[in-house]
Amino acid sequence: MNGWTRSGMKLVKKLFAVGEYWSPYDFDILQEYLAATEGRMSLFDSVLQHNFYLASNEGNQYNFPSVFDNTLVANNPSLAVTLVDNHDTQPLQALEAPVANWFKPLAYAHVLLRQSGYPCVFYPDLYSAQYTDQGTDGGDYKITLPIVKDLEALLLLRKDYAYGMQRDYFDHGNCIGFTREGIGEKENSGIAVVLSNGDGGTKIMEIGKPHAKQIFIDALKRFDHEIVVNDDGWAEFPCPAGSVSAWIRK
Repeated sequence: MNGWTRSGMKLVKKLFAVGEYWSPYDFDILQEYLAATEGRMSLFDSVLQHNFYLASNEGNQYNFPSVFDNTLVANNPSLAVTLVDNHDTQPLQALEAPVANWFKPLAYAHVLLRQSGYPCVFYPDLYSAQYTDQGTDGGDYKITLPIVKDLEALLLLRKDYAYGMQRDYFDHGNCIGFTREGIGEKENSGIAVVLSNGDGGTKIMEIGKPHAKQIFIDALKRFDHEIVVNDDGWAEFPCPAGSVSAWIRK
């Protein structure tokens, strides 16, 4: 979004701007906001954040392929700022809807490794935080927000591997996956991601013929074994229960 554009005879610098209109249930209102600002700014995807919140609390009862239903990133990806939590959704705050800790690595895998959206990382998820605030009962509570396991690794995977064509495999209620084929300018780029909100499982997925016969390892170290991609660019990638695995070239 940053860069230069021509307005009449002048070059005008385009700056990134993001706004907040918190509507966790009504995607149409978010679209109306973007229309009112004539697409000059992006918007936090409050529907996606709330879907993450619901998924983290419902566990394996949540239909995982629906996590992007009615979200801004699914319908207007160029203006969607994707997030997992923020200062308002954390415990005891105005829009309290915190994503459970077990699910945050899965949520961040969606935010950081997929093609669409402008990702926003919540500071305490990377560095942790503590605070005391008042509950609805009038009592004071001490809240600890721990560092999200694997978040730093996921950021590095975004930087080095999450490029190129995306293929989605949202074909099971609890175990889903996607691949990014990579690009020539980023050596060894390409990644296969499998996520489960229930039992462990596997996904047979295409990562592309450029990876034929290449060896893949799990960058998040859930598994020690190696996987060889077949001649057509396909392989079977596993994921542990209630977790995420991210497979990259060895």
